[in-house]
Amino acid sequence: MRLLRGGPPRETKRRLDYELIQDLVPEGCRVLDLGCGDGELLEALCERKQCQGYGIEINDYLVTQCLRRGVAVYHGDMLEGIGHFRDGAFDVVVLSQTLQQSADPLRVVREMLRVGSRAIISFPNFGYWRTRLQLLIGGRMPRHDLLPYTWYNTPNVHLCTVADFRDLCHDEGLVRVTEVFLTPPDRRIGDFLANWRAGLAIFEVCRA
Repeated sequence: MRLLRGGPPRETKRRLDYELIQDLVPEGCRVLDLGCGDGELLEALCERKQCQGYGIEINDYLVTQCLRRGVAVYHGDMLEGIGHFRDGAFDVVVLSQTLQQSADPLRVVREMLRVGSRAIISFPNFGYWRTRLQLLIGGRMPRHDLLPYTWYNTPNVHLCTVADFRDLCHDEGLVRVTEVFLTPPDRRIGDFLANWRAGLAIFEVCRA
């Protein structure tokens, strides 16, 4: 298991979704961040909430950025990396805007709740009104800030909606502890018509 560490952290710009995820993470807990990117979220959790943070990231460049931030990171595939951890090894497992890029999202969710007591999962909502409107009027795969890729180079292979994820929680017997919704560019909204209004959804779930 290649668990790497690096040097001092660096300045980052504000991201509301990360701040909202931080609000859901208790102080001093053990956190695993799947697809942790450049380590920005983990760095903030370790510094501001004194968490014990570990990340898993497959991209070579982003692993390098994690090391520059001083974030402990496993360099490799998400499911391969999480398989090295024992049951209940973490208090919280985070998956930020990566579920839709997984080849096996259901397995990812199950593994998150095997190694962690709670899972915090964010994803772009494919039921968002701008997405629906572009598909309806233009007849092409939607592109906007939350879905910036063309159909032939997108890493998103399993797009879902707020309603879809709620159904998954029901089918898996998961408790939806918290639901948070954002609309672009960075505004939090209530859950009224969230499947239509929300561009990004954040769910905190656990086993019943």
